[in-house]
Amino acid sequence: MVGVSRKRRRTPPSDWQLPLLTDLGLRPGQQRMLVIIASVAGVLAAAVGFVAVANSIGTYTPERPASAAVVDLGAPLPQVFHGWASPKLFDPVAERSKDAKALTEKEVFSETELTVSKKLKLKLVSKQLDADCAQALWGADLLELTSDAGCTQAARGLYASSDGRYIGQYTLLNLKDGQSAGELVESLKTLYRGGWVHPLSTDKAAFPAGGYSEAGSYALGHYVGLVWLGRADGAEPTVKDDFVSLTLALRGAEKAVYRRVVSITGPSS
Repeated sequence: MVGVSRKRRRTPPSDWQLPLLTDLGLRPGQQRMLVIIASVAGVLAAAVGFVAVANSIGTYTPERPASAAVVDLGAPLPQVFHGWASPKLFDPVAERSKDAKALTEKEVFSETELTVSKKLKLKLVSKQLDADCAQALWGADLLELTSDAGCTQAARGLYASSDGRYIGQYTLLNLKDGQSAGELVESLKTLYRGGWVHPLSTDKAAFPAGGYSEAGSYALGHYVGLVWLGRADGAEPTVKDDFVSLTLALRGAEKAVYRRVVSITGPSS
């Protein structure tokens, strides 16, 4: 029987035969193992590098969404603001415990007209007394500060000048004591930019959005008076606009506090 010679099949070259490694005498299996080890080491090195870079950047904390109470977008704000401490005249009402009777709307806004000059008057066109000060104010910091100050009442009166040129609002806040009133007035020197009084409005008068206005805060014992003035057209005042006289007239609403001082000390004081 003639033996049939069979040719031995040649093993196909391995995909892992890399010329450089073959020249170094490494078999295909050894080459494959070396590549796998190198790949794993590369991944680990990359991961370590990524962690190092991330740590160097720091931890990311998403920004807290601004509370709607922080900024009342579009709300009228005074561009100029001043604050004054309480005169000694109001020491008798420095503690609400000695002046416990609540304010009334009639008491604060008993006068429907405030005289600026012989020809000019401020006419009361709207008034509101809130037992919750948060109804009259906006701004998270301001609300927190007045809450800590024990604010129990906010009386607001809106005025329009007899010539239709000016608009003003007087607000009286009832706080727990003179110290709280003084601290609020001092804080408002910067705080007013992010929190202020809600303006009253009627078809007779309203603070124009984006218009120019000026304001001041006055500590009056345990009360704080807020005066807010502007031109009805929102324009900046000129030399013909006497905001000083307008402010003094608008503070006529403070007569309610003066009467309370007299009721405690007597007319002779």
